[in-house]
Amino acid sequence: MPLLKFFFAMLLTTVWCFTEAQVSNREPVAVPENLGSEVANIRDQAARGDAVAEYRLGRLYLTGTGVTSDYKEAAKYLHAADEQGLIKAKVVLGYLYENGKGVPRDYRRAFEYYASAARQGDLTAANNLAVMYEYGRGVHKDVRQAVYWYRQAAERGSVVAQCNLGTLYFRGRGVEQDYAQAADWFRKAAESGHAPGEQMLAWMYFTGKGVPQDYALTAHWLQLAARSSDTRAQIDLGSLYEQGKGVPLDYVAAYMWYETAESGGNRRAREELKRLSRLMTEQQISRATAAASELSASMRKGESVEEPQSIGIAFMPQP
Repeated sequence: MPLLKFFFAMLLTTVWCFTEAQVSNREPVAVPENLGSEVANIRDQAARGDAVAEYRLGRLYLTGTGVTSDYKEAAKYLHAADEQGLIKAKVVLGYLYENGKGVPRDYRRAFEYYASAARQGDLTAANNLAVMYEYGRGVHKDVRQAVYWYRQAAERGSVVAQCNLGTLYFRGRGVEQDYAQAADWFRKAAESGHAPGEQMLAWMYFTGKGVPQDYALTAHWLQLAARSSDTRAQIDLGSLYEQGKGVPLDYVAAYMWYETAESGGNRRAREELKRLSRLMTEQQISRATAAASELSASMRKGESVEEPQSIGIAFMPQP
């Protein structure tokens, strides 16, 4: 595969890393075995005015866990929790107003909810508030304020904010372009297991921007991202195996990663498979397919619930 093609794939990745909106910092939605009775219990507590139960019920309607997904119902219970001062409810309401889910889209109200929660120390709200400032949603565009709020969240461990802040320095958006500082923030996110951060750090090592060029480290970070079911990283890792860069030249491994990406819904992977299959024997393809099936069963899975964390949306829509 030509290097230019790999560069193109990675550049698409860099665009994706810095784009769209979050509701919580990896807050899990518990799914107990007796889900029906648990939902009934939460509903009963919410009817008695328990703010935490109102928030939890709103989240259940947001994610469709144990109930039919209903953004209007989610907004109703989240508003009730917010009226009692629950900070987490403000963050989710900000997301709903930002995206017009269950409520009319209203960037100004979204900004106000994020600002209120961010000032009370919520990291997700701080990140989302930074996005509003960066793109001028509900407020005049102010990159200095965006940097301030990204940094508030990033320094306290928000991996999305770390990736977003790294992106500002990578692109030189309202700040002086600084690849070394970008790489530092991508590394922080990557070392916490954040797949976009892992992928971006891999790109930095591949190109030698902000870090010494190192194909082995490129492959290392792509391996981690690829094993979190990130189909773009899987394609890029496959291209490394096809070229023998940072890893041994291995068409079987390349095909395995392309096939894994295709099974994950990546349309570009199909073309890579067709092209590479012309260079392989039937026995090699059979081995690669078996390896892909085994790999899929062992990979760490990404979150399946809706987590509306703002990671910007200006460059490229998510698939």
